[in-house]
Amino acid sequence: MTIADTGRKPDSGVSAGEIRKTYPVLEMSCAACAVSVESILQHTPGVSAAGVNYATQTAWVQFNPSVVTPAELQTAVQEMGYDIVIETEETGVDARQVQEEAQQQRVQRLKQRTIWAVILSLPVVVIGMFFMNQIPYGSYIMMVLSAPVVFGLGRSFFVNAWKQARHGSANMDTLVALSTGIAFLFSAFTTLYPDFWHSRGVHPHVYFEAASVVITFIMLGKLLEEGAKSNTSSAIKKLMGLQPKTVHLVVGDSEQEIPIASVQVGNRLLVRPGEKIPVDGRVASGQSYVDESMISGEPVPVEKMAGAPVFAGTINQKGSFQFHAEKVGADTLLAQIIRLVQDAQGSKAPVQRTVDRIAGIFVPVVLGIAVLTFIVWAVFGRYLMPEADSLTTALLTSVTVLVIACPCALGLATPTAIMVGVGKGAENNILIKDAESLEIGHTVNAIVLDKTGTITEGKPVVTDLLWSVKTDEQPQLEAVLYALEKQSEHPLAEAVVAHLTKSAPVQLETFTSVTGRGVSARYHNGIYLVGNQALLTENQIDLPAELARQALELQNQAKTVVFFARRMLEASKGEVLAILAITDPVKASSKQAIDRLVSQGIAVYMLTGDNAQTAAAVAKQVGISQFKAEVMPTDKADFVRELQAAGKVVAMVGDGINDSQALAQANVSIAMGKGSDIAMDVARITLITSDLTSVPKALQLSKQTVRVVRQNLFWAFIYNLIGIPIAAGALYPAFGFLLNPMIAGAAMALSSVSVVSNSLRLRGIRL
Repeated sequence: MTIADTGRKPDSGVSAGEIRKTYPVLEMSCAACAVSVESILQHTPGVSAAGVNYATQTAWVQFNPSVVTPAELQTAVQEMGYDIVIETEETGVDARQVQEEAQQQRVQRLKQRTIWAVILSLPVVVIGMFFMNQIPYGSYIMMVLSAPVVFGLGRSFFVNAWKQARHGSANMDTLVALSTGIAFLFSAFTTLYPDFWHSRGVHPHVYFEAASVVITFIMLGKLLEEGAKSNTSSAIKKLMGLQPKTVHLVVGDSEQEIPIASVQVGNRLLVRPGEKIPVDGRVASGQSYVDESMISGEPVPVEKMAGAPVFAGTINQKGSFQFHAEKVGADTLLAQIIRLVQDAQGSKAPVQRTVDRIAGIFVPVVLGIAVLTFIVWAVFGRYLMPEADSLTTALLTSVTVLVIACPCALGLATPTAIMVGVGKGAENNILIKDAESLEIGHTVNAIVLDKTGTITEGKPVVTDLLWSVKTDEQPQLEAVLYALEKQSEHPLAEAVVAHLTKSAPVQLETFTSVTGRGVSARYHNGIYLVGNQALLTENQIDLPAELARQALELQNQAKTVVFFARRMLEASKGEVLAILAITDPVKASSKQAIDRLVSQGIAVYMLTGDNAQTAAAVAKQVGISQFKAEVMPTDKADFVRELQAAGKVVAMVGDGINDSQALAQANVSIAMGKGSDIAMDVARITLITSDLTSVPKALQLSKQTVRVVRQNLFWAFIYNLIGIPIAAGALYPAFGFLLNPMIAGAAMALSSVSVVSNSLRLRGIRL
């Protein structure tokens, strides 16, 4: 089984001559940063489309390499104060490793700066709030202690704000730099030139504690945010942890341990008991049982003998074996699963595009509100607050507006929930290829199921073998039947061979395949036949009434009946020796899954290319009242289209090439993981299991994820809608309340943390 490496493609598709690459982005500190990086990439010559995900810290770029190179893309981003990591074969740079190391270093630096900021800000707060008038030169001490916090430990805010300003842009750093810089400079002026205020009859106040504490709170919030965001990618880390770092390479009679990166296709590798299988391959020698639950979802270990396939990340049990590597590096099933999950976590849900546009204009709007707040208080402050200096109040309120505004909460609301949701799906054998499927899955009200391989096992088995001859004749006749079916190319023949594995085959003298009817062969002095009733009629073999009754009864149970007959060479007529009933059994979980879907108010339909009799029997067995039989692949897509025209949001579940058209047409497409590669390539959700109960689980995951997204967006919007007016002093005329900048800084930091923490709740839900 392979899973196609298809992340969400740009709406326009990849044009001829263009390529699509994903790069890790460094130095982004807020959602507005992501908008800035996305904008500069989109406006770079040669780039037709680009997108940036703040939560995953990645950017995908669709560009023409003959017009613009990755290095030029990097230069364009660097000019804005950010960076992208380019992976090249020549330098051996692992982009994600570079990003992870840079992220770790950034978090470590942030942690150190935050600790020092707390140490230096604490005495500033204590002096400012309790001992301002008791300590000589208290304001000078506060200025000395807060200066390194604002301009040293918080230097990155000012540097990034300046880089943004040079390009006519603004982000969260702009708000922080303006608010804390103005507060510090105003306080420094008041400390050094107090007479300026005294001469105007105003008692001057300083806001060093506000400036330093705002920087401290924002740094603390970012530190908590980074920790929370790293938790959202735990699914990726768990998947990556499934691959061992080294392997045992067998060369002749010797064995050596080498890094997994050095493994090449064709290498012979040894796997000992309890070890993880390093790459995909096929067993060459030895025997063991392998735990493949991370791929199939099935808890029972699978026996592996010579010729059996093995997959990277699965765990060997007690035995040991050697195998030949067939797929290494990025080609292994595990690597493709990891890449698929990464692409899905980095894709944007439709609602996120709207949020991105809002985040892009958020900072300029906040700057405008801050200016308006300053003007209003400067002009009307003397009437609203006669006892205070209107200029000071105007400065304080405008600074508070800049401090409390938080585009980060808006920017994190959707992607963090999507990241955790996709990770939760991966843990439950549900691979989601794009965020759009996760967003619209909860709206599905009609689901179309293919029969074979989806509701049924997709693997025919013999359920009945009814003999019409004496018991002592059966072993010899079984051997003839086994030999006949062993040579047959009919798909149902495999089921008969599997059923008669204990039989010893005999040597047939002749063998003939009769298209559409069955097979025949000569053995000793008789002609033996296996096939349908038409084959019996052709050979003038009558079907006894009792056998005919039994055959009809079996057919009514949705079973395919095959006849085994013999015609002796010297006899004019033959006889039916046995009848076999073959069926594709319904999966044990199918009825439970369908009952759950129906209980959720979802209309369930079954489509199959099988005959009406079989379709009716299977539908009755699993509780489906609406089904269509003998449908062609195009008919399936037409049926989905009809449901959509009737106002239904349709999910299609299938596993075969014949389902691919319907999967492409459906609103939500789900492929069974053991199905065809084409079906999994088309489908936006892949189930790495044969268990149909994963379908209602996927829809439930969508419902829970969308609920969290809505909660996040609600609180992010409400926070800003309420916080900004309060910071501007809207409550003062009625309640005499003005918000302290320190409290505003704490609220701003906590808003981002609360959104990420709410998203992390998805990790604990039961599907």
